[in-house]
Amino acid sequence: MVVIFQWQACPPLLLVMLKETPMKRILAGLTLASSAALMAALTAAAPAQAAPVNPVKALQKQYKAGHGVRVSETYRTKTNGKTGIVRTTAGSLGFGKSGVVAADLRFREKGGMAGLSPSRSITVGKHTFVQGGIYSEGLPEGKKWIRYQDASVLYTSQPLDVFDAKVLKALVSKAKSVKGGTYRGVLTFGDVSRLYGEKIDKRLAKIKISYALDLNAKGLVTGVRSAYTLDYGILGSTTATANTTFTGWGAKISIKAPPSDQVVDLDELGSDTEVPQEIPNSSLDSLGGIG
Repeated sequence: MVVIFQWQACPPLLLVMLKETPMKRILAGLTLASSAALMAALTAAAPAQAAPVNPVKALQKQYKAGHGVRVSETYRTKTNGKTGIVRTTAGSLGFGKSGVVAADLRFREKGGMAGLSPSRSITVGKHTFVQGGIYSEGLPEGKKWIRYQDASVLYTSQPLDVFDAKVLKALVSKAKSVKGGTYRGVLTFGDVSRLYGEKIDKRLAKIKISYALDLNAKGLVTGVRSAYTLDYGILGSTTATANTTFTGWGAKISIKAPPSDQVVDLDELGSDTEVPQEIPNSSLDSLGGIG
């Protein structure tokens, strides 16, 4: 699966600093107990712990044609005091044997983001259909959708793609703290680019992404939150947060292409159209170019 990341240099909330849980009080308490008493307490009172569920295997078990998951998301950016928001208000992701193969999503923008994203996107087969915002300007009469020869699934502004097995495994294994099914940690854009097998500008590679990953008792992702800041020097900085939620794992989902009489192919619009010639680059190098 290829995921479209919407990297607008418009503006999120304050960067959430995720910290490790302090251990001083716990260690101090342990020193008060004798080793014999401690061993007795551990052997007599400690309940048997079930082996943790492997989230990658749990995810792969969900990959069945005709099934999927619901997704919603809020992406915020803040640049020089100006805030922009893109919300995925109603989203469905359809699965195949290898992962996400279809998507139907509705977007709503506010502030600096207004008009930059489509209001709705549908990906089916080898095409992505979009409408709304700048994607609806100058369309022929009766046409409501533009068809791109691109099977990329446009579903998120989240830099951490939990449907990528390598990324999901890293979020769990590299977490600095775990509490109640929530894994918290920090990765850099360099770390993430290597997981995706992409190159990224070395100036961006050191930027840290703080994250929190929520798993339910079955090991399935219920949410992922991330935050990072891009510093442009005298041009200011942009802070971005992405909060993505997944519900209804295993739901029956059927995603269909829009009616053909409402669709126009991009190449039919001509070279003078103001409609974007391609859906934004689906890789991390859209942050600043390959370097």
